[in-house]
Amino acid sequence: MPVGFDAMTKPVQAGECRLFIGVRSDPFFADGEGAFHDFQFTGDDTFAGKNILSMALEVPDEMLGPGPEIAVWATVSVRRDGTVVQVDRYGNPSFNPFFVDELKNQFNAAHPADDVADFLEPWSTLLESRGYPPAVARETALTALPDVMHYNRTRPAHYPNGRILTDDVYDMRMAFLTYGQVTSDGVEPHDDYMTELPFLGAPNTQAQSEDIAGGQALSA
Repeated sequence: MPVGFDAMTKPVQAGECRLFIGVRSDPFFADGEGAFHDFQFTGDDTFAGKNILSMALEVPDEMLGPGPEIAVWATVSVRRDGTVVQVDRYGNPSFNPFFVDELKNQFNAAHPADDVADFLEPWSTLLESRGYPPAVARETALTALPDVMHYNRTRPAHYPNGRILTDDVYDMRMAFLTYGQVTSDGVEPHDDYMTELPFLGAPNTQAQSEDIAGGQALSA
């Protein structure tokens, strides 16, 4: 299907599903620099006025299996020397960027089924270094491993049960990383979200082409 680059692009119907691929206003809101400067936030929204290249898929419940709960994760792969190689993955929001640096490539190439065995120990150690008692660090790490997005369709969608675009997942992750010492970066949700597919706002006309980056948004 075609990729849209303006506000006129509409979702495409495919049987019972609808799919949208195109440039939209970046839905994420956060002071993206503060976390990398000892959590000294300025309240500046790193993503304001930016655009992303997005994919949004709408499917009927019956296609998602008989039970009410699903677990979702996404991967990004590239072709290297004729072989498709997984180079990134995404489950819990704002989780992957803060993973232990020396393990990031290993983590991005892995499968959630191996997360507890491979990454529980380093993640627990990281949380301990940020103030968690050892037992609490392990228990907290297990709330995010395996790294998948859980969603129970019988309950309202709000992270950690799925995610809607106005959920302040960045604040939640900062609290996760600091044992509750940092609770807000001072940035509020955007005001351009839509109430129907693709849910993300129309592209920002002033955004430069270099601002467009691959983005992921899971809306239940």
